[in-house]
Amino acid sequence: MYFCTVGKNKLKRFEENAAFENLFQPAVGFPPPDFKFKGQWRSLYFKNNNPIVLELGCGRAEYTIGLAAMHPQCNYIGIDIKGARMWRGAKTALENGWKHVAFVRTQMHFIEKYFAPNEVSEIWITFPDPQPQESRARKRLTAPNYLNYYKNICAPDAILHLKTDNKPLYDYTLETLPLNGFKIIDHQYDIYAKEKLKPELTIKTTYEQLFEAKGEKICYIKFGLA
Repeated sequence: MYFCTVGKNKLKRFEENAAFENLFQPAVGFPPPDFKFKGQWRSLYFKNNNPIVLELGCGRAEYTIGLAAMHPQCNYIGIDIKGARMWRGAKTALENGWKHVAFVRTQMHFIEKYFAPNEVSEIWITFPDPQPQESRARKRLTAPNYLNYYKNICAPDAILHLKTDNKPLYDYTLETLPLNGFKIIDHQYDIYAKEKLKPELTIKTTYEQLFEAKGEKICYIKFGLA
């Protein structure tokens, strides 16, 4: 007989997550209710009027933390469903005393339950699961259904970014964006082929470091609403 167990480290992290004041894990109903800060993140949580930037599928939140260090004049929210990974980012933000960083544990298709129209100024999608099987295309974070979610929460002048090692996802996204009301501002198949990068693009997640070590090219797309 086999028993499923959760590692002690994970259990400890789950316990700490529950006590973190910057990490929200709402109970999910079907359909889930609107989150208490929806439309009021600035006034009720951040207590400022600064732009809100999301990292979707943030994992350990290397990008959330890296961007927050570079731009304290913005509010950052990392979003993921895997709490044991998100623990690292939430803990780092608390240790640094950063009040402009928060985390939400939820699935991406519920994102409209957390943010109101025009509430988000920027989105980073960093090394998402490429969902290579055609039968799972709807689960790609740049699929039309997800792009529609982003339209519904982003300001008209919002900027979105995709960073990936997956060339098929890069190509798919370049093809999909114009067909779904987005304009491509910039795209690069190999960002490190350039001599100089913007500081925001030099942040490296754990996954990026692994991909680079294997010789994978790092692709990037910057886009906005058409």
